[in-house]
Amino acid sequence: MDKQSPATDFREFIQHLKAHGELIDIHEHVDPDLEVGAITRRVYETRAPAPMFNRLQTGDPGLRILGAPAGMSRKKGQEYIRLAAHFNLPASAQPAEILNAIIMAKQKPAIAPIRLNDAPCKQNKMIGDDVDLTRFPVPLLHQEDGGRYFGTYGFHVVQSPDGTWDSWSVGRTMLHNRNTLVGPAMSMQHIGMIHAMWAKEGKRTPWAMVLGAPPAAMAVAGMPLPAWVSEPDYVGTLTHQPVPVIKCETNPLYVPAFSEIVVEGEISFDELQMEGPMGEYHGYSFDEGKPQPVFHVRAITWRDNAILPICVAGIPPEENHTIWGTMMAAEALAQCQKDGLPVDMVWCTYEAASCWLVLSVDINELAKMETTANDFVELIADTFFKSHVAWLIPKVILVANDIDITNVEQVVWALATRSHPKRDYHIYSQKPGIPMVPYLDDEDKENEHGGKMIINCLFPEEFRGKPRARKACFNDSYPDDLKQQVIEKWQQYGY
Repeated sequence: MDKQSPATDFREFIQHLKAHGELIDIHEHVDPDLEVGAITRRVYETRAPAPMFNRLQTGDPGLRILGAPAGMSRKKGQEYIRLAAHFNLPASAQPAEILNAIIMAKQKPAIAPIRLNDAPCKQNKMIGDDVDLTRFPVPLLHQEDGGRYFGTYGFHVVQSPDGTWDSWSVGRTMLHNRNTLVGPAMSMQHIGMIHAMWAKEGKRTPWAMVLGAPPAAMAVAGMPLPAWVSEPDYVGTLTHQPVPVIKCETNPLYVPAFSEIVVEGEISFDELQMEGPMGEYHGYSFDEGKPQPVFHVRAITWRDNAILPICVAGIPPEENHTIWGTMMAAEALAQCQKDGLPVDMVWCTYEAASCWLVLSVDINELAKMETTANDFVELIADTFFKSHVAWLIPKVILVANDIDITNVEQVVWALATRSHPKRDYHIYSQKPGIPMVPYLDDEDKENEHGGKMIINCLFPEEFRGKPRARKACFNDSYPDDLKQQVIEKWQQYGY
């Protein structure tokens, strides 16, 4: 078997972060009850290195927690280093390079997983009546949370009843008792679709949850690939090697062999328990939870000194934005290219809590279409809004490609100065969308639609391939030789 990389083995990922100064070992006794969450939230908000909690006040000795595995870095030029490591990319990788690597993998033949007979994730086992989730340091992450969350940075593993679709999808699970978890399985999510297939047959859904997964697998599990596309094959293509997997103890599912913790069992088709509330990725914590399916745990396997990774959701950026948002941007760009739209870059703005998808429009290609603003917006709505990724993001912003859409300051500037209040805000109240967006009302949530919008920040002239005006900035307002002189003499000026 090939040597594993930071993208395929969580332990290698940890060593990679340490080598680049992106992880701090904390040996103080830390309480999983709020203290772990508070430290991790401050890490996100200061862009500090990821915290590894080595001495926890609850849970079996030796078990650890890692916070902010894909948080942003404060290092200039390496802001995306933790994200880049999920794909074996250089520390200096920027959004365009990251998206390109993800999209290029979609164009290559699938690489199926390789099945092993033994694996690190089988070093320790609890099966049947011995299962006790409370032996793990399950954290209370926010004081408003309705319970302790075991799964905040892991993914579900399920398979369609006919065995043709293996789905790995990111989801959260709250501790209910020693052998059950509770979590959402929304109808438009792939886990919800497969859960419905099994429920139709009157059967529980065979299920597993992987925590401390191979980082590339974690990223792909958060990518809104089309239904019936199996994530394990795509992970192999992305990492240029088959994913080593191993069979679960109590069901026929296969999980990544180089995982930290694997929880397995089945999802009930008729039992519900209250889940939440929870501090969520839009940056809010609401007052009430809601009934969600029960996950019965029949076995737990884990590595020696296992590491439970966590995402402490809230105000961005955290992993719901850096990982999930990036994977949504990659899938959206691939979808735009497939649809033949004149879009050369897409970005899910982290600071907008995965609510904005910004499309960079090549105005030269746009001009060849000989279209109007209204017709182009309708084309976006008729094509792109049908995709799974569009269901997840409520607002699409169209800008010309003179804007660096990964720079939120430029996006805000374009939004403020290029969109006309009367003609450029297009509302699509009947388009389906994820019901978790905070501004939706009860009717929107019940019907799973409403709140969708396209904002056009393209000037009328740009539909003819011409800019309305030049940007007044250092890059565009001065001769090249003078700009170079200023850069070379910058320190001489006293900066």
